[in-house]
Amino acid sequence: MERALEGIRVLDLTRMYGGPMCTMLLAELGADVIKVEIPQAGDGVRNLSPMTGGMESYPFAILNRGKRGVTLDLSSPEGKAICREMAKKSDVFIENFTPGVTDKLGLSYEELKAANDRIVYASISGYGHTGPSRFLPAFDTIIQAMGGLISVTGHPDTPPTKVGPAVADLGIYCALAILAALQHRSRTGQGQHIDISMQDCVWAITAIQYLPLYLMSGQEPQRIGNRMTEVTPFNVYRARDGYAVIAIVTVGQWERLLDIMGRQDLKDVPEYRSQADRIKHIDDVDSVVAKWAEERTVEEILALLRSSDLPCAPVPTFSQVAADPQLASRNMQAEIEQVISGRLKVPGSVFKMSETPGNPSLQAPFLGQHNAEVYSELLGYEEETISGLQAKGII
Repeated sequence: MERALEGIRVLDLTRMYGGPMCTMLLAELGADVIKVEIPQAGDGVRNLSPMTGGMESYPFAILNRGKRGVTLDLSSPEGKAICREMAKKSDVFIENFTPGVTDKLGLSYEELKAANDRIVYASISGYGHTGPSRFLPAFDTIIQAMGGLISVTGHPDTPPTKVGPAVADLGIYCALAILAALQHRSRTGQGQHIDISMQDCVWAITAIQYLPLYLMSGQEPQRIGNRMTEVTPFNVYRARDGYAVIAIVTVGQWERLLDIMGRQDLKDVPEYRSQADRIKHIDDVDSVVAKWAEERTVEEILALLRSSDLPCAPVPTFSQVAADPQLASRNMQAEIEQVISGRLKVPGSVFKMSETPGNPSLQAPFLGQHNAEVYSELLGYEEETISGLQAKGII
């Protein structure tokens, strides 16, 4: 089957989570991703638990599926020269070093553009390549804080809380920018530099809901737990045997919910008529729904609401989600065959496309697995040259 990004070569110098996830998505869509790692040490994620039975990092295997792995010492003049030669023959160059590092390595956008003006050069960093914070080191939780997400996450009586997954380190915005830049290049022949700030990305998500609230009220947004800032009832409600999510947005949905709860008397209450009215009385509205929910089981709540086409859900455990028949029907768990660890389960591909679907089942490389293949194919190195580079620790 044809792959959407077939023929696109990506030179991937990224490490940890954000950059590797970006290039994993590109590999799922068919790009030839060449992952460059430090000889002997490799990407730091290779040491993160949990480890497979073959003592490979499971997170590394998930994040680096479908890539060809090479090693290269970028601190050596010869290693830098080899990297520049590979960049000449690549469509995309992506790195997530602290700003300034690629300048010192002689691998800046300006230097690579001089040799390949069609290259799409993507940089991911905590704060971007401009501004007063650009040289500060950053990881996911730091950026969740500096993007405003932690300040609004949690309950009013608990400390500020990070979001569970590493949402600041997803790399999705960078993948989207790369695809846009490739489309621009297809029209104009011009490459460009992409400067992705993790802080920008988290702020963009957080500000959608909370910036209008702050600007209109002039007050700091407060942590409101599982509630929403602009709609109610929209919460996680305690039932007799667990929890249920009830999400009511429209007037029609609110009136159907009142019918189900036997509270038709509230239909004519002006304070509850619209969302704009109800949000001003969020405590009262939540109290009505909470009292009704706590007298019923989760299944009873779901059956009643779904019979009236009202949005609702249980709150399953992680193991229940992993066994969800809906996810299973969409192949959202796949398997890869690792050389060292054997068969491993990994997340499936979100790219359900009729002609060029994503392929999540390609293996992740062991350290330096494709050295001979890539250096001979891309740069024309003979076996003797490759052996010499390996003996000197360059690869």
